Amino acid sequence: MDRKAHEDSPTGHVSDDSKISTQADNDWPNDTGFQPDYEERTPVQLKVKGTIPAYAAGVLYRTGPGSYKVDTEKGTTFTLSHWFDGHNEVHRFQLSPAEDGTMRVSYNSRHTVDERINVIKKTGSLKGFTFGQKNDPCKSYFKKFMSFFDSLDVRGSTPSNVGVTLSVNMPGFDGQTHDQTSKIKTLHTKTDASLYQKIDPQTLEPIGIAKQESLHPDLKGPLSAAHAKSDSLTGDVYNFNLEFGRATVYRVFCVSASTGKTSILASFSAPPTYLHSLFLTPDHILLCLWNSQLSKGGLSMLYHQNILDAISPYDATKPATWYVVDRKNGQGVLATYESPAFYCFHTINAYLEASSSDPSRNDIVADLAAYDNLDVLKRFYYENLLSTGEGHKQYRGGKGDSTRPSLRRYRLPSVPISPVTEIKQATIDFSAPRYSSPELPTLNQRYFTKKHRYTYGVADRGKAAFVDGLVKFDNDTQTPLFWEQHGHSPGEPIFVADPKGEQEDDGVLLSVVLDGHAGLSYLLVLDARTMEEVGRAEVKGAVGFGFHGVHVPSGKSAGDF
Repeated sequence: MDRKAHEDSPTGHVSDDSKISTQADNDWPNDTGFQPDYEERTPVQLKVKGTIPAYAAGVLYRTGPGSYKVDTEKGTTFTLSHWFDGHNEVHRFQLSPAEDGTMRVSYNSRHTVDERINVIKKTGSLKGFTFGQKNDPCKSYFKKFMSFFDSLDVRGSTPSNVGVTLSVNMPGFDGQTHDQTSKIKTLHTKTDASLYQKIDPQTLEPIGIAKQESLHPDLKGPLSAAHAKSDSLTGDVYNFNLEFGRATVYRVFCVSASTGKTSILASFSAPPTYLHSLFLTPDHILLCLWNSQLSKGGLSMLYHQNILDAISPYDATKPATWYVVDRKNGQGVLATYESPAFYCFHTINAYLEASSSDPSRNDIVADLAAYDNLDVLKRFYYENLLSTGEGHKQYRGGKGDSTRPSLRRYRLPSVPISPVTEIKQATIDFSAPRYSSPELPTLNQRYFTKKHRYTYGVADRGKAAFVDGLVKFDNDTQTPLFWEQHGHSPGEPIFVADPKGEQEDDGVLLSVVLDGHAGLSYLLVLDARTMEEVGRAEVKGAVGFGFHGVHVPSGKSAGDF
């Protein structure tokens, strides 16, 4: 196959390309994306180039780290160690049709951790629980850790840093229900702790913190998945809560969109594991305990004061365990499957397919971004991400293969319709090459819990210290299609479907991109079929590299992502 890159394309579009760049390490600048000195608390109009389709009208929210350094009153500079602990900032792009048929785009942004930053400014240090801050462990932190989760002030902002994913019109709090036809009423950010931060949907001002325990008294554990899942038809939200103790307990729960009430669908004991996401099928919640177990039954988190140092060394001999939970008939855990060891951040999609061995049963087909070990967690220390740092060199030019994902399709054959106790085996349908596999994956949400053909995400082909493009992966042909522009680092693409479209890839992708040479960002609009640019809206500053986002079409609400 000819994998020649069309580098002279004005759109930055690139065909199937697996070549590794030989350009200098600092030739793809990205430092501004990790320490942006830019915030717009009042919406400003952006300059629009090209064409943004009318169906993209609505609001795009983005969330993620805004900065990692703070100048203190002591004359020092406090520096965070890990990208996942960066001070959260939320971004809002309002896309509105103008009278002449063009699209106007406004932008505002705000840090949502004012109190946390102020504490660091005054004290020169950060107290409390983090994902990966390098600390000197202290056993006395057991009490401080517990008080951290117990003393959060739900009436206003707190020192906690909650900003990985977003929920629009999240049901359950204060009896709130979720009307899918309503406009944006509430906005919450989430993380891998069992916390939600409520922020103002327009000004992005932090309002308060809530715990999962306020949804249901049994949801008292400290960990959960940042990526809850919503039923696209009902709006019901599904997640799990992980409680430590003499026996580790996972509680899989559902928040009803119609009633606002929360119910526990299954409880089971299993080794405590750091899980960032889960799966949903039309009939099941699928929880895979991949190989990121927390040592000492999770109590090591209390010693290290963070998640990363508490994760046990990767053990390739231990299988990953898949729990299939019934979400329709109240039967709890239907079956348990095992597969060879792997690690994962992000699930992509899961759906049902008639079993070839038993026509009366369905297989669960589950796609995810798989890693061979836990090396990727350490890649996200800032010292390994910055283009001017020394640490990133070990991940360039194919050296960091273990830190790049493979899009992998698992199959759980012949799922039972009533609970069984024997452990079944999951199989692998395919594993895509790393160069063509997306991370921060997404798809056309019309195909969520259905068989899909295309997966979109950021690409990492070893050309940059961070990401080097966007990729569309075709599951049927096993081929990728890329967008790239040298020195431009894109964020997670969000698919916006064309309501008149008939094909799965009828729509556009929205991605916030940093032009590393200019130190400025722009909202990129790509044709989701061709991966060619159709328009952009230019920001007058650098938008920090973020994690995730959600697009809310005009007049409608969104689910949980």
